Amino acid sequence: MYLEPGRHGFRAVFISDVHLGTRSAQAEPLLDFLKHVEADIIYLVGDIVDFWKVRRGPHWPQAHNDVLQKLLRKVRKGTRIVFIPGNHDEALREFCGLHFGGIEIARDAVHTTVRGRRYLVMHGDEFDVVVRYARWLAFLGDRGYEVALWSNGPLNWVRRHLGFGYWSLSAFLKSRVKSAVSFIGEYEAALAEVARRHEADGVICGHIHHAADRQIGPVHYLNSGDWVESCTAIVETRAGDLTLIRWHDVMRARPATTLAPVGVEAAA
Repeated sequence: MYLEPGRHGFRAVFISDVHLGTRSAQAEPLLDFLKHVEADIIYLVGDIVDFWKVRRGPHWPQAHNDVLQKLLRKVRKGTRIVFIPGNHDEALREFCGLHFGGIEIARDAVHTTVRGRRYLVMHGDEFDVVVRYARWLAFLGDRGYEVALWSNGPLNWVRRHLGFGYWSLSAFLKSRVKSAVSFIGEYEAALAEVARRHEADGVICGHIHHAADRQIGPVHYLNSGDWVESCTAIVETRAGDLTLIRWHDVMRARPATTLAPVGVEAAA
C-alpha cells in the first residue's frame, strides 16, 4: 500500500505509548504524523503522558507541549478524541466519563468499523501480571527499559561512524530474550480471549511496545506499538480496513520517491 504526499484521511486512528515527559518520547515524528494524518476519531490508547517519570523529574521540551496542543486543535476542528489511560497515566482513570478540552476519557471502548466489525479498545495493562501484582517490579523493569533505550544513542553513534545503520538494543532484547517472547505471546493470547468473551471481532491495545497485526483464532489482534522506538499506529481506512502504519518508513521514503511507501501491514 502507498500513501500519496500530503494529508491522509482515515476513519479512525489509534496511537499509544507516547510517554511524553521522558527523553525517549519521539515527539517530533508524532507531530509529523499528526500534521499529515486526519481522522474522524482518534483513540489515545494509554501511556500518552508518563506520570511515573514526571514524578521523578520530567523531561518536557516544547515539542511535548506541541503534541498536546496539536491534539486539542484537532478537537476544535471537529475530530473526536477518546483517551483511554494506561498504567503510566493511570491517575486520569478516576476521571473516566468526563471531558477535558473536548477530549473524552474512558476506561475502554468498543470501536465499530464501517464494515460493522466490533473491536475492543483498551490499553492492556490489566492483563500484565507484573503491573497488577508486583508494582515494584514493574517500576524496576521500567528503569531497566530506560537504560536500554538510553544505550541506543551512544551505540548508534558508534555504528554510524563505522558505516552501519540504526539498530535498537532494547528492541533486540525484547525480540530475543526467551522470557520476553513468552510474555508477549501470553499477553496477546489473554487480550484475544477477552475480546472473544466480549463477542468482539478483534482487540486493539498497546502497553507492551510491540506493534502487531495478526489473527489469533477467531480474534483479530492489533497492537498500536509505541512512539518511543517503533513510531507506529493503527488506522482504519475509509473502506473499513485496519492497517498498521510504520511512520519512520513513511518519513524515510519521502525524499526518494514520488509515492511514499507506508511500510504497512494490511489486515486481511
